[in-house]
Amino acid sequence: MRPDAVRLAIDAELAAVRRRRGDVAARVLDVGGGSGVLAVPLAASGCVVTVVEPNPNALATLSRRAEDAGVADRITAVQADSDALGQVVGAGSADLVVAHGVLEVVDDPKNTVAAMVDALAVDGVVSVVVANRTAALLHHAIAGRLAEARALAADPAGRLPDEPLLRRFDTDGLTHLLTDAGLVVELLHGQGVLTDLVPGAVLEQDPSAEQSLAELERRLAATAPLRDIASRLHAVARRVA
Repeated sequence: MRPDAVRLAIDAELAAVRRRRGDVAARVLDVGGGSGVLAVPLAASGCVVTVVEPNPNALATLSRRAEDAGVADRITAVQADSDALGQVVGAGSADLVVAHGVLEVVDDPKNTVAAMVDALAVDGVVSVVVANRTAALLHHAIAGRLAEARALAADPAGRLPDEPLLRRFDTDGLTHLLTDAGLVVELLHGQGVLTDLVPGAVLEQDPSAEQSLAELERRLAATAPLRDIASRLHAVARRVA
């Protein structure tokens, strides 16, 4: 599948950074970057990437991936929790801060976002992907798991007991979290608007269906109300001062 709306938004911002900085390599901070699924391609595209990740096994995999891709010299790996960002990265040192699948599991998302803002240079952006509470509720209800759907609707954090996520977000909650930190939200996308609803058998039977679905996803990613029921929400927000 071709890049989705999330990666296209990131690529557009990185192109803008290169124009602003005269083709100097964009500085990316990948918070909770894990094994480098995003960091390695970004380094391969010319970025200088710092990955902050608490899991040593994930960092070992990141190191192997970076070596295999020939980009180890452009990736710095730091073993630390997201709440220690201010201690391990410099203030104003990043043009782009990426936090995909992070805010659902940190102890205090407000503190994490504040640390991300501190790490941003003026005019830099954060790219955040979070689990969507509304989508989880709908998927449980459609599957007939009504007790879980009721629990998701009733829980202020949008979570079920004994699951690893500490919270889910809706579009309003994510927007408020970012704007309260002083950021200006420029893009709000849904990721998985349709791909998590289309049966796998459809893609198996029609070789062209995967490409058609990818194109439709990109077209609908920012369209409400479909955006608001996507499995994940993606926001791009800028530090303006």
